[in-house]
Amino acid sequence: MADDRQQNTHSRLTAPRRRVLAVAALTPVLTGAPAAAGAVPARRAPRALVQPVMTRLADWTDVGRALGRLGDMKRFMYHTGLPRRDLRVFSHGVRIKPALALGTHVSFVRYADHSTLLMGDVVVTEHELQEFIDVLHKHGIMLTAIHKHLLAHEPNVWWIHVHAHGHDPVAVAEGLRAAFDRTGTPPAVPVQAARPGALDTAAIDAALGVKGYFDEEIYKCTYVRRETIADGHLMLPPGLGATTSANFQPLGGGRAALSGDLVMTAQEVQPALVALRRGGAELVEVHHHNLTDDPRLFFVHYWAVGDAVRLSKGLRRAVDTTNVVPMSGGAG
Repeated sequence: MADDRQQNTHSRLTAPRRRVLAVAALTPVLTGAPAAAGAVPARRAPRALVQPVMTRLADWTDVGRALGRLGDMKRFMYHTGLPRRDLRVFSHGVRIKPALALGTHVSFVRYADHSTLLMGDVVVTEHELQEFIDVLHKHGIMLTAIHKHLLAHEPNVWWIHVHAHGHDPVAVAEGLRAAFDRTGTPPAVPVQAARPGALDTAAIDAALGVKGYFDEEIYKCTYVRRETIADGHLMLPPGLGATTSANFQPLGGGRAALSGDLVMTAQEVQPALVALRRGGAELVEVHHHNLTDDPRLFFVHYWAVGDAVRLSKGLRRAVDTTNVVPMSGGAG
């Protein structure tokens, strides 16, 4: 009898061990790792990516009407900017201009298979956040990031990356309109050009190695990745969801508030973060913009206040840790 109890106890103790060993034996198969030491994983066959196609502003009339906002063309992209001019946001004592970090924008791209991709970055208050998300879900529009562009700020604001792909861009635009209508996002209307602040833009350009441009009173410099970037089976046009940006808000006396983000591959993340800190920037957040991008890209938002040219020189060292080139045409 004692022997039977001992044998049953041994069986209960060893059964879980056998299951662990069985799972361990299957682990290389489940994770895609080589099943044997020294085995060479099979190469992935090159994917045939669907290419974006050029369109005209007139091709997006129905989308613009459904969205209820005015858009324009930025090469392959039908782009609509919706700056949150209704908000008075302060960060570290600086009044944030809409063009610096409060610029909701959405872009539609047509593809050779007649499908349409939507990508965008939307600014909402924390009070608006959950209902805005619920409406997006109701209309089948995905969220790919919920994050911050700024450090301590009032009121509390969030940035949401939106994503949709299909063959009915008007329905997507209607869904976006329904979500925007749950927020204080104002219509996109022409505004009187603001007078650019006093910045040594020539010195900023020389430091960053890129020709910037003014968006209202904000001076902007933009870079794009050298690689071809894919989102699933779609090739992304340069400037869509994979850019490095530097935005300067003049504060007087050559000083500026600097806000932007760097686009990085995994191996570039740590060198870029170290270089940003050494250049005087504060780190805000590291995150993704897309769920199925290739190569896998990370983004770091940063913030700094100080002499604009000195900050530019420090930022350039961080930019140089990444595989980017100046974006041709500046604003796209």
